[in-house]
Order: sequence, then structure tokens, then C-alpha cells
Amino acid sequence: MTRAVLSIGSNLGDRLANLLIAVDGLTDVLEAASPVYETRPWGLTDQPDFLNAVLLVTDAGTDEWGWLRRAQELEQRAGRVRTEHWGPRTLDVDVVTVDGVTSDHPDLLLPHPGTPERATVLIPWLDVDPHATLPGHGPARELLTHLDTTGIRRRPDLSLG
Repeated sequence: MTRAVLSIGSNLGDRLANLLIAVDGLTDVLEAASPVYETRPWGLTDQPDFLNAVLLVTDAGTDEWGWLRRAQELEQRAGRVRTEHWGPRTLDVDVVTVDGVTSDHPDLLLPHPGTPERATVLIPWLDVDPHATLPGHGPARELLTHLDTTGIRRRPDLSLG
């Protein structure tokens, strides 16, 4: 049994519908979905705001590479085109961590790089796992204390379930 933390985001088109593509594509393994947050872009900032959430998924037959394949399939289903690093996207599905596995393979870096500096991941992750710990970095709650959380707001009017 593997448990993965997936971060999902969208800032193009119908953002909520794009997030729901990920949720719908993972219903067979979905353990929990966080509330939806609206966030300012990270990295390349001259683009529309994102909707973000975190999904906890569990499956006995899926390893870290399997989660990466599923994430990429969901992005393709949403029409994701990779043209610009940190650029706008219909759907981004990142594998944040899988059962504490670490990987320095260029196609699958685990835990996902940048997570310790991304409140857009840590806040929704803590909503679904209050004791979340990022391998090699420590408790998510502690990491969050060092970050600016302005520009991140919960959207109670939007739901993934």
C-alpha cells in the first residue's frame, strides 16, 4: 500500500472544472481532498491566479513512478501544454511525496522540489493531514511558520467533493 500526496493547481480556463478532472480521475484511490484555495502565481508572477488543492491518495499497486504516470495522464486529459516553466496551465498535478520515498531522478524528484517554500502546497496539505511531514525537511506546520501566506485565501464557495 502506498500513500501519496498530490498537489493540484489550475489558472487557465474553468479552473475548478480542471481541478475536478484530477479528482474524478483519482476517485478509485482518493482518501481525502483539501479545501480549494485561490493563490497568487509562484515563480512567474505575470499570469492569472491559481486555484490549488491537495489530494491524499492510496493504492496497493502504485509506486512513485505509477503516481507520476497518473499525474501526467490527468494533466493531458485537461489539455495541459508545457510551454513555459512556471507558466500558466490548465492543470498541474505534482507528486509531492510518496511514503517518504526520496528520489533524485531528473524525471521524478521526491519530495517535490520547492515544496518547503510553497505555502500553496503546505496549507491545503495540513487541512487533510494535520501531522504532515515532508521527508528530509520536517513537519509541514513548522515549514509554514517561515513563509509568507498573504495572497492565499480559502474559497469556501468552491468544493472538490
